[in-house]
Amino acid sequence: MPWIDPQALRQATAAETRRLRNPLGATLHATGADFAVFSGTADRVELCFYEPDDPTREAARLRMHRTECGIWRARVHGVKPGLLYGYRVDGPWDPDHGLRCDPRKLLLDPYARAIQGEAQARLDMISEPDPGHPPGSTDNGATALKAVLVDETFDWGDDRPPATPWEDTVICELHLKGFTQQHPDIPEPLRGTYAGLAHPAAISYLKDLGITAVQILPLHQHLDDGFLIDRGLTNYWGYNTIGYFAPHAAYAASQDPHGLLAEFKNLVKSLHQAGIEVILDVVYNHTAEGNEH
Repeated sequence: MPWIDPQALRQATAAETRRLRNPLGATLHATGADFAVFSGTADRVELCFYEPDDPTREAARLRMHRTECGIWRARVHGVKPGLLYGYRVDGPWDPDHGLRCDPRKLLLDPYARAIQGEAQARLDMISEPDPGHPPGSTDNGATALKAVLVDETFDWGDDRPPATPWEDTVICELHLKGFTQQHPDIPEPLRGTYAGLAHPAAISYLKDLGITAVQILPLHQHLDDGFLIDRGLTNYWGYNTIGYFAPHAAYAASQDPHGLLAEFKNLVKSLHQAGIEVILDVVYNHTAEGNEH
């Protein structure tokens, strides 16, 4: 099924767009979606669409409108959940002053709720693989990680964090995959996944220990480091985040981006129903972006 029809694609005018106040990232609406990304230095920002069935070929490209406080926005009619997208930013190139606008690089939405693509660091992701090279030596549109436009609808019911008093709190720090991978009472297809930690056997074990909160090591989408790839290894701990708002896809039993989000949300809901609070380990100085070194 087509997620986009370039002939039917329609973008709101600049005047209409400047009235929008939707949050950063992509937000679905009745006839399409709104997109918003911040860049205080860009001269031009373009929104690029890709079909999930052929993520190497750009299906359409639209120029975004600069609005308040350096936020670039686009309201697009005729797009559907499942569509892949990314941004291209043109502007000043002055690495010594932190300016690295390179329109040949497809950029990942920092607010993406789901990410599709090979979870390994690639040379073509970098604007300057060699400090002496000019920017944009390689266009990475075909191979770049891409954000997924997702329907975030979920029935939370009357879900609320348990709010256990600190003096009664017992925290268990755990790694989602490691905690569930060899649990004999968790069905094998669910081991190492969000659904595995939400399984009654896992929750029962935590309750038997008297745990009132789990602090889960990084669940955000991360990349495998280059030095690990060279050794045939992967990043087990997850401290190499590439998307802080997207659950790591490899931890999902579901291979569908929408199912992935629902699976993660169901984990949180199930733990809350059992009286267990959820704390996520987030470290902002460990990212996969890298630098010239």
